[in-house]
Amino acid sequence: MSKHDSSLSKDQYNLLKSFKKQITNPHSTAIAKQPEPKAQAEQEQEDDFDLFQKSMQGVKKIDSSNIAKIEKSKQKKPDAKTLAKRAAATGPMQTDQAELSDTQAMLNPVASQAALSYRIATLQHKVFEDLKAGNLRWFEAVDLHGCTVEEARVAVLQIIQMAKDENQNVIKIVHGKGPEAILKTYVNGWLRQHRDVLAFVSAPEKQGGTGAVLVLLKRSEKNPKFKQ
Repeated sequence: MSKHDSSLSKDQYNLLKSFKKQITNPHSTAIAKQPEPKAQAEQEQEDDFDLFQKSMQGVKKIDSSNIAKIEKSKQKKPDAKTLAKRAAATGPMQTDQAELSDTQAMLNPVASQAALSYRIATLQHKVFEDLKAGNLRWFEAVDLHGCTVEEARVAVLQIIQMAKDENQNVIKIVHGKGPEAILKTYVNGWLRQHRDVLAFVSAPEKQGGTGAVLVLLKRSEKNPKFKQ
């Protein structure tokens, strides 16, 4: 069919030409119309970014200078020398029994690796076993390493009084286990004299072993000071 065939108009001729092209290469039109995956992904990202910018219009950045910084306070455990120095400067804390004799300690020395154990006769066996196993959570601990005998004595009295003031009944005293076990011997003698001590025992291995004792005290409500 000739281009100049008078039986077809120009529009009809162009339509027929296009139809022939589609028959010859039927996938060319579909491929041309289908966008490339990469170009489509980029377009979607641009659309998402435009949408985000529109949604954030009018939003102002927070001024960080107005935000308070919260820091957790680190509570230090009482240091034996600090307690002793405080007592020397301001006087010892009021205690029910401020004097502890050294006679029992001198008459009954203990070995560095010996396990300490003491309980009053009326204490329930289960409670003592729980103390011995480390099942009773202790309120506070004091380390006597490096202390003189007098500093250690004041520290022991004050840690007991601190527990009573807080209505707590289990404390831990770290006396160490040096070759002569001097502080360990004195702690053993002092605790046996203190009327608020119900029991004490060397700590489990993971809590200090024979270098520390867990001490069970009377509850504060049983003390005259609490009733006042």
